[in-house]
Amino acid sequence: MGLKAVHFGGGNIGRGFVAEKLHLAGYEMVFVDVMDSIIEQLQKTKEYTVTEIGGEGEKVNKITNYRAINSKTHEKDVIDEIASADLVTCAVGPNILKFIAPVIGKAIDQRTAPKPIAVIACENAIGATDTLAGFIKDSKNTPQDRLSSINDRASFANSAIDRIVPGQDPNAGLNVKIESFYEWVVDKTPFAKEGHPEVSAIKWVDDLNPYIERKLFTVNTGHAAAAYYGHARGKRTIHDALQDSEINKIVYDCLSETSHLIVKKHGISTEEQKAYVEKIVKRISNPYLEDVVERVGRAPLRKLSRKERFVGPASQLAESGDKVDALLGAIEQAFAFLDVKDDEESAELSKILKSTEAKEVVGKVCGLEESHPLFSKIVPIVEKVQKNTK
Repeated sequence: MGLKAVHFGGGNIGRGFVAEKLHLAGYEMVFVDVMDSIIEQLQKTKEYTVTEIGGEGEKVNKITNYRAINSKTHEKDVIDEIASADLVTCAVGPNILKFIAPVIGKAIDQRTAPKPIAVIACENAIGATDTLAGFIKDSKNTPQDRLSSINDRASFANSAIDRIVPGQDPNAGLNVKIESFYEWVVDKTPFAKEGHPEVSAIKWVDDLNPYIERKLFTVNTGHAAAAYYGHARGKRTIHDALQDSEINKIVYDCLSETSHLIVKKHGISTEEQKAYVEKIVKRISNPYLEDVVERVGRAPLRKLSRKERFVGPASQLAESGDKVDALLGAIEQAFAFLDVKDDEESAELSKILKSTEAKEVVGKVCGLEESHPLFSKIVPIVEKVQKNTK
């Protein structure tokens, strides 16, 4: 019997990154989603393409050997698939993990296979698999008398993923356009006993934290800073924004501050981190990605939260008395990303700023307590944005 992976989320990252790499590793893919339209397309279409875009041109991979199930209407089928699968992955967004946990929990509890199923959340969030595992282990989703033996049935491993998915052509259907560069790093320690899944695209490591923070505080920080400053200055794409010498310098200033933290905290050499920064700026500057600033900047509430790309590094730097000026500038631009079309969070942020006192905004949005050294630096930024948007 061949390898099988069940993947939650039929979106661009799911189809264009996770499924692509697992397909190339020999897995049959079973897509799970609640969106009728995407499931119907996957069920009716026997193949789709993933076009990798890089400086050296384009490469097209054809994806086949997949099925699709609507978990909203066929939950039992999903449970049966997971119960006999080798691997479960997801790319649904951090806020959706609690909704997919019940069906995964039921399936894990039914497993009788001698080898535990590997569970890997592929989300743009720190410790996403831990978060998913917490929901799965909740008494509503797993009988408490079965918790002590759950590791016999499932191994939960955190991961860090890095791949830019630009805006897609409106008539692309299931086909995905994606950058050629990628990084998929997974903690191998949960698989010490049984061995990790064989997926050549995955880099297996003993300590994931340096990779997670390096990626989040370089790729995501730089990408979002370019987007917010680009939006403020009327730029269309990230490439356009980074062609502006002032924005380009600001992005490098932000990454200089985060690099100081990464080098100091994780023991990565200054030279290695500098080379990584140069590689990342070159990547996000790729004109062929057609990466629209509003797409990159969407969901500002999440991106301004405590462990995310701006407040996360700035809070750690502030705790040690280090410079955070450039990051504060990016935070201001993120707070000013308001009422953007098709972005619910930018509308919600606008409401919060209009109805809430600045100190409360910093606590609510950024998750900082008043005693934190970064708190007093962000309050005047919020007050300024509030004043400018009245």
